[in-house]
Amino acid sequence: MHIENCTLCNPDLEPNQQVVFSNDHCMFLQLNQAKERGVQLEGAGLIVPRNHRETVFDLTREEWEATYELLHKVKEHIDQHHHPQGYNIGWNCGGVGGQHIFHAHMHILPRYENEPLSGKGIRYMFKGDGNKRI
Repeated sequence: MHIENCTLCNPDLEPNQQVVFSNDHCMFLQLNQAKERGVQLEGAGLIVPRNHRETVFDLTREEWEATYELLHKVKEHIDQHHHPQGYNIGWNCGGVGGQHIFHAHMHILPRYENEPLSGKGIRYMFKGDGNKRI
């Protein structure tokens, strides 16, 4: 199933986005600016299922396996072209979880030692005092 106006179901709707790799069940999408050296999201992209799935919890077993397969191909590509020293990989699920596009997408975020937040992982913001529940 595809949603007509979803930029992840229909990558051509976003002119600055391209499909870098794909297989039968998913695609690796990257915005053009991610190819520039030194930008905040250098090398970053998304792995998305071809069929519209709202969150990672809705993926089929075949989509999970295809995502795994593509993830390794993507890492090899990013390592060769951008040489990061680490990665953050993650899914945002639901509005409270930070999901803004309601088509499941795995963030692939290369990390570099010359970043101001080098060494800070995905839990950094959650553990900070600014995120204490009231």
